[in-house]
Amino acid sequence: MGSSYRLFVCFLLWGSLELCNPQPVWHDESQHLMPSKPPAVMVECQEDQLVVTVSKDLFGTGKLIRPADLTLGPDNCEPLVSMDTDTVVRFEVGLHACGNSVQVTDDALVYSTFLFHDPRPVGNLSILRTNRAEVPIECRYPRQGNVSSWAILPTWVPFRTTMFSEEKLVFSLRLMEENWSAEKTTPTFQLGDRAHLQAQVHTGSHVPLRVFVDHCVATLTPDWSTSPYHTIVDFHGCLVDGLTDASSAFKTPRPRPETLQFTVDVFHFANDSRNTIYITCHLKVTPVDRVPDQISKACSFSKSSNRWSPVEGPVDICRCCNKGRCGVSGRSRRLTHLEGQSVPRSRRHVTEEADVTVGPLIFLGKTSDHGVEGSTSSPPSVMLGLGLATVVSLTLATIVLGFTGRRRTASHPVCPASASQ
Repeated sequence: MGSSYRLFVCFLLWGSLELCNPQPVWHDESQHLMPSKPPAVMVECQEDQLVVTVSKDLFGTGKLIRPADLTLGPDNCEPLVSMDTDTVVRFEVGLHACGNSVQVTDDALVYSTFLFHDPRPVGNLSILRTNRAEVPIECRYPRQGNVSSWAILPTWVPFRTTMFSEEKLVFSLRLMEENWSAEKTTPTFQLGDRAHLQAQVHTGSHVPLRVFVDHCVATLTPDWSTSPYHTIVDFHGCLVDGLTDASSAFKTPRPRPETLQFTVDVFHFANDSRNTIYITCHLKVTPVDRVPDQISKACSFSKSSNRWSPVEGPVDICRCCNKGRCGVSGRSRRLTHLEGQSVPRSRRHVTEEADVTVGPLIFLGKTSDHGVEGSTSSPPSVMLGLGLATVVSLTLATIVLGFTGRRRTASHPVCPASASQ
């Protein structure tokens, strides 16, 4: 009777006897696990090149893109026609090709670029049915150990070659956390945030050196010679971004001579819909015992005192920032770069230098978005709704109380009291 009772209860609860008869469970992954859909963009970091495989269903809508609308890197490298199939498009480029940028960190070499999807109208049509897209591509290679498949060469190289490799400097520019304790894990920002940047030189066996940020510019691509652009540091170390409504400044004092830290208020280009920027800085070093001057300095503008002040060195070295003429030529490092003028060889012996790019910095929103405007106007609407609800509730309560009072009066009539004899 016990088993019949249980079957009756199961039938009442679930409406079927099949749920009351447990079947043996077979752990067959092929039957229970749905096949995972491959990602739309796959990157393979090889020894000397990167391979990018792009699904033609890039947006997952079933609408296939055209391979001719895909390019890789600032140099707009085209995909391999021989590797084009019905479902995927393939790129195979060298690590230093297509305008790829390289960043050196303490433990890795980071090669980064972008995959661009720029649809164009077909034939005589003037409409598009797919969106423009930019996909960040990144390959990281550890600096510890031998990453090459070739055998390690014996140490019989000439003495001059050995000395050259020992004196070669490695520059880096990294995004840091707000407390400067570690590198920032994600490059995402909200407009109004402050980016913490750290310039550093790894000296190795070199004599002690002091690093300076000679010039910095922000662009929409890793190529710092493109437009639009915004100059952050100019005139051999003047942080001119702090002259505007920003609070950008160098951090004082330095943690070490080979490290220079500074903050930049996050911004975006007003006439462009892209939400990413790159920051490229020209870094250089001087011997640590050399006194900073107008050519090698780090100066910030203070709005409270309305004057420039250096991280170290005499105060007079920052006065040239007001006129924008520092050093012999007094010309912007960006102008020198665009005109193709190279740094004299004699100067390279005195100050080693390099251009380093950090990015992309990705912005998650803008303060002028319609969503923000709607949120600012919502509190008055909510208060008005609450006020109307309160008035309606009080009105209903008054009607109910009045109706209840009349019913009580009708059910209990009051009789006049007779006078006692």
